[in-house]
Amino acid sequence: MIHRSNKALVSSVAVVICLLAGTQTGSGAAVPNPILYLTGTEPYTTGAKQFIRYRYDVLNKNAYPAAMFAAAPKLAACGTNTKASRTWVDVFDGSGKRLNQFCALGNPSDLGQIWFALEEGVIPPSTVFIVLTDRQTKAKYKSNLADTTL
Repeated sequence: MIHRSNKALVSSVAVVICLLAGTQTGSGAAVPNPILYLTGTEPYTTGAKQFIRYRYDVLNKNAYPAAMFAAAPKLAACGTNTKASRTWVDVFDGSGKRLNQFCALGNPSDLGQIWFALEEGVIPPSTVFIVLTDRQTKAKYKSNLADTTL
């Protein structure tokens, strides 16, 4: 069992590792791994079901070039969306099960609106992470594990 102060230390070390890791772009500038954190939760209803939405932001979203989020109609469509963005974002639970996907973010600031939802009463995973997949370069950027509670 990790004590709360040790858990904070482990989280801080993970963030530093994510900051130091990254992939070079064609221009030579390093693109960092995302630093994910929970901003809050909110109840909502769709159809006749009640859900809890878990909202996240990417601390270093301004480090990503806008071109990564441009419409990419020459790449595979996302369902019926033929103007999906170049970079897709997948949200996974700590064990790797995909919880949500964003295939049409228009710019890096949209990384501040990442979320997943579970039916009300379902216990959330203890942590989640995201993976940004640049479909043009085939590069993947994996975030830290972020908590599902504040």
